[in-house]
Amino acid sequence: MRRILPSSIHLPLHGLAASRAWESEALALTPPHALMARAGLAVAKLALALYPAARRIALFCGPGNNGGDALLAAQHLARQGRLVQLWMAPQAADAGHSRPADAAWALEEARQAGLSPQHSLPQTLDADLVIDGLLGLGAARAPTGWLAEAIALINRQRAPVLAIDLPSGLDGQHGSCAGAAVKAQHCLSLLTLKPGLFTAQGRALSGDIWWDDLAHPSPHAPSAWLLGAQALREWQALLGPRGHASHKGSWGDVLVIGGAPGMRGAAQLASQAALAAGAGRVYVGLLEAKTDSPLGRPELMHWHEAQLAEPASWAQHTVVAGCGGALLMARVLPQLLAHASRLVLDADALNALAAEADLRSLLRARAAQGLATVLTPHPLEAARLLGSCSQEVQADRLGAAQALAMDLACCVVLKGSGSVIASPGSVCAINSSGNGRLASAGTGDVLAGWLGGLWAQLPPQLPHKHPQHEALHTLACAAVYWHGAAASGAEGGPLRAAELIERMLRLHPQVPD
Repeated sequence: MRRILPSSIHLPLHGLAASRAWESEALALTPPHALMARAGLAVAKLALALYPAARRIALFCGPGNNGGDALLAAQHLARQGRLVQLWMAPQAADAGHSRPADAAWALEEARQAGLSPQHSLPQTLDADLVIDGLLGLGAARAPTGWLAEAIALINRQRAPVLAIDLPSGLDGQHGSCAGAAVKAQHCLSLLTLKPGLFTAQGRALSGDIWWDDLAHPSPHAPSAWLLGAQALREWQALLGPRGHASHKGSWGDVLVIGGAPGMRGAAQLASQAALAAGAGRVYVGLLEAKTDSPLGRPELMHWHEAQLAEPASWAQHTVVAGCGGALLMARVLPQLLAHASRLVLDADALNALAAEADLRSLLRARAAQGLATVLTPHPLEAARLLGSCSQEVQADRLGAAQALAMDLACCVVLKGSGSVIASPGSVCAINSSGNGRLASAGTGDVLAGWLGGLWAQLPPQLPHKHPQHEALHTLACAAVYWHGAAASGAEGGPLRAAELIERMLRLHPQVPD
């Protein structure tokens, strides 16, 4: 058993279908009831380790195997001298109700141990710890009736909650909730880690996430990867150290285009982030700029919009476009889409793409021409590109990111809690770093600029023949993890974007002498 976050390595995530399939395989590999026995013991051990002083423990049991795990945990807790209170869905205790074999066995074991599940829910609970074994993987629809009432009771009491496998009501595939869901302080995921724990509502409802594979790690390819600090090490391996003989020209040029009147700060943040990420030179193209205005850092250089007419002078730069670009982005995007070898599109560039089908056609054509693109939408921007709504995007973040990546032939970073990185030909990744301190103006501009700054440092041809599309996916994962890691462990209120850049700068690896 291990606590998942923070993680030094990437961890495999398995969706609901894959998790159920592996559970069936694991059951066939073990003696009858052995797998559930391990699960019940794991729940009890974690409960005692987390809350050793808890004397009164209330357990809520649903009609499936999740309830069976809770029933077995109750027996172990009772043997350890805890005062156990059991509530069970009425249909789960009905002799005529069809239950999974393991769940039926667990109920009989509980009764043999002298535990009597109750069905009538109280208005309040008198407990030091609550264990949620209502639904787990079985949350196929919005909870109703007794289950919905039990969830409401759990959420209005004050004792900490440990959820088994998933907080009841949370969709383990997508991290969405069709109705009421348990808000837990801890969640023990059994056998596999589910992607829904780490994106959309997953992190907010699951608290600290733990994992026990019950001595049966899945041998199957993951549905997605959960990013750990390994993302930064992979980036370092891709780039290599900065040699003594290198110079600013060795580390690439970034061109940031955006910052329409009244929105200059967005482009300035993106360009400062690109500089701090390590790009050799950073140029800032402020749209409709009459004169050269201060850029916030003396190292940044002005670039004038008229130079767009000469693509040979900028096409090999890594271009970051859209930060604060407003409606002016639509007029510059055709040139950028046609000529920029490396292009990061954010904010108003994404809105322009969503509004004009011709621009999307130009974007799709880039991959065939060997030109690479990264999109960094938040859920509403992604919804506009997909012709849907943000609620639909949030209901299936992995699916939305993959759909955009395949449709537009580019790498996509779908921002939000558990940002999703999707690229054609690569397994999706869900970011594990970051917190609510990043929910402030300008942090998305910082991410776009940082991504551009890292990308600029990659040579056109990698020495170890690493495919460029794989390198770009690795780079995007590193940028997203780095961005979130800078907010981790920070105290206080929202993290202002300019301060975020400085925190990210301090996370650069040490360069050996």
